[in-house]
Amino acid sequence: MDPSQDNPIVRFKAFFWALAVFGFFGVVLGIVALSQSKQPETLEDLAATTRYQNREKIESAQRANFSYKELEAGKTVQVKPQDVFAHLGQQLAATKPSAVEKPEQVIPGSAAAKAIEEAAKNAAPVTVVETDPSAPIDPAVMDAGKIEYALCQACHGADGAGVPGLAPPLAGSEWVVGPVENPIRITLRGLGGPIQVKGVDYNLPAPMMAVAHLSDQQIAAVLTYVRNSFGNSASAVTADQVKAFRGEVGLPALQASELKTPK
Repeated sequence: MDPSQDNPIVRFKAFFWALAVFGFFGVVLGIVALSQSKQPETLEDLAATTRYQNREKIESAQRANFSYKELEAGKTVQVKPQDVFAHLGQQLAATKPSAVEKPEQVIPGSAAAKAIEEAAKNAAPVTVVETDPSAPIDPAVMDAGKIEYALCQACHGADGAGVPGLAPPLAGSEWVVGPVENPIRITLRGLGGPIQVKGVDYNLPAPMMAVAHLSDQQIAAVLTYVRNSFGNSASAVTADQVKAFRGEVGLPALQASELKTPK
């Protein structure tokens, strides 16, 4: 290169232009990186925010209850937690205990349990009218039943296929889609002993527990859901049908021989 053509001003201009270009790209890359680093809130983040807000409300209410109270103008007293707890303890100690009357909470073999068994023996047989299997199923009932099924799927599986060695399948089970009284009574009383489902013998290692603490509407919803899920198709279960068998609550777990034989 001819030294006579070397112009320092040109070199400085080129140098500063290069700095400007690199600086511009640096700013662009920084903006892109910043935008990517800010991820949208997840459902867990939103749930956590709500939990913190609820916690703050509860703690604020507790602080208010234990704060200074103005009884009259110019006079305040502090509510001491130990005084509050002592007062509640005295109330509980002075309360006369009463016997549990809910049949789903009686102790097996107790006098209350025997009384329930005696009443069941003398009661008239219960019959319910099957609903129309071709009638459309209310989607709201199915949604409610799906929520309640979360308790059932621990043993019967999320897909109703059952768990080997623990619980038989609900999918395609003749006991599920058969006479409506069978699943109702099993839900209210539980089920023990051997049972054959879809031609396979199952000997339950432990009786299925009763879930009679659920309301008639809840039981009707979950049974309707089970009878119309996992490939099953059967009539809906109504709350009145469940109510008709409430008199059996508190009786020992059913055996397959006590159920109505499916067709």
